[in-house]
Amino acid sequence: MRGLIIDKDSKGTIAVYWAITAALVILAALFIHSPWFLIPVLAVLVAFAFFVFWFHRVPDREIPEGDENLVTSVADGEVVVVERVYEGEYFKGDCVQVSVYMDFFDVHTNFWPMSGEISYYKYHPGKYMLAFLPKSSEKNEHSSTAIRNSHGEVFFKQIAGTFARRIVCYSKEGMRVERGHQCGIIKFGSRIDIFLPLDAEILVKEGDFTKALITPIARLR
Repeated sequence: MRGLIIDKDSKGTIAVYWAITAALVILAALFIHSPWFLIPVLAVLVAFAFFVFWFHRVPDREIPEGDENLVTSVADGEVVVVERVYEGEYFKGDCVQVSVYMDFFDVHTNFWPMSGEISYYKYHPGKYMLAFLPKSSEKNEHSSTAIRNSHGEVFFKQIAGTFARRIVCYSKEGMRVERGHQCGIIKFGSRIDIFLPLDAEILVKEGDFTKALITPIARLR
């Protein structure tokens, strides 16, 4: 087992929040003279600083082997959508959408759902609606990635939410990726939409909770 690993692209974010917290601690110590009030305030500030650090962790999970037709979850969270939809950006046709919603307490590090080659990538600026709303898939800031291998293709979106205003995505068209390795991170509440071919065997249902790398989402035919 390795020690706690923090996302490499989040260290600056953590430093900013810690600097703000340190300033608030100093101000509280200077202006709050009652220990009955000061101690709880300091406890909340320290807890918040720890939460920011813990939030940006990269979980230590075993990388799955074999079954290259298996699609694993990109993120931790609750499955909020499993339905047939028309996908107009990449597949340009009907497919199955599986959406995973991440709340504040879920791991927000994202992982490649399968091994293959990045066949498409695009970043879309946009709004910051609540991530669980259906329109957020198209209206909110998001990045779009398609992966292709000998078993088929998977298309997924990293979608920002009301508080998640930074998406980090490592996708580059033509690059080779391996399932189980990190593909990015979305900060503070967000969602993943995964689009699968109609003939894929869907292995989750609405209300299920997924873990990135561990939970199988679908099996390509």
